[in-house]
Amino acid sequence: MRLGVQAPRLAVGLTRVSTAEQGQSGLGLEAQQASIRSFVAAQGWTLVAEYSDIASGKDDRRPGFQAALTRCRQLGAVLVAARLDRITRRAHTLSQLLEDGVSIRAADMPNADDLMLRIYAAMAQKERELISERTRAALAAAKARGQALGGNRGYRPAVGPNASAAAAARQASADLTAHRLHLELERLQEGGLVGYAELARALTANGVATPRRATVWTHTTVSRLLSRTTPSR
Repeated sequence: MRLGVQAPRLAVGLTRVSTAEQGQSGLGLEAQQASIRSFVAAQGWTLVAEYSDIASGKDDRRPGFQAALTRCRQLGAVLVAARLDRITRRAHTLSQLLEDGVSIRAADMPNADDLMLRIYAAMAQKERELISERTRAALAAAKARGQALGGNRGYRPAVGPNASAAAAARQASADLTAHRLHLELERLQEGGLVGYAELARALTANGVATPRRATVWTHTTVSRLLSRTTPSR
């Protein structure tokens, strides 16, 4: 190698789906693989291995996850996933990996550093805990009213799913997404971008998805996001 020429950084891809049905269809895994490969190529890195799991993100003993970590440590490679929760759903696991020197990146948050990843993981875990608490409270209230829970799966239940719990879950997810995107906007504004139109162009160029998962930002989308996430005076 010539002096002054730095070798491309190595990357290891990790994909995960939760159910056997998703794994057999291949659709969830293929979409994640495409996202990882696109991100690695954009960074100018070299993808040296890919691993996958069909398991819950709460299970840190997953064979694909452990194999990916071993390869990263052997090669000094970056562990890359399509989304952070594809690596782990445990905030303390992510923090420990970063403390141990494992470099981690998520394709849907291309500009997130280690600190931002810790914040996102902690917020996501808190969100899941709140959703779980709301669900348990809703089930307890239904049971107290004498409403049958579970039951024969051979017929459609007379009462549908709890709408308020579902709405609360959607709201929590939307708040988390808005916070993450607001951090992206703050970073761009600190870099000198001010107008909604130029912020929209920068977000689109950086491959940041909108709150509705679209690939193209408009000044209206930026304006609505800032209105939602900026505290009123």
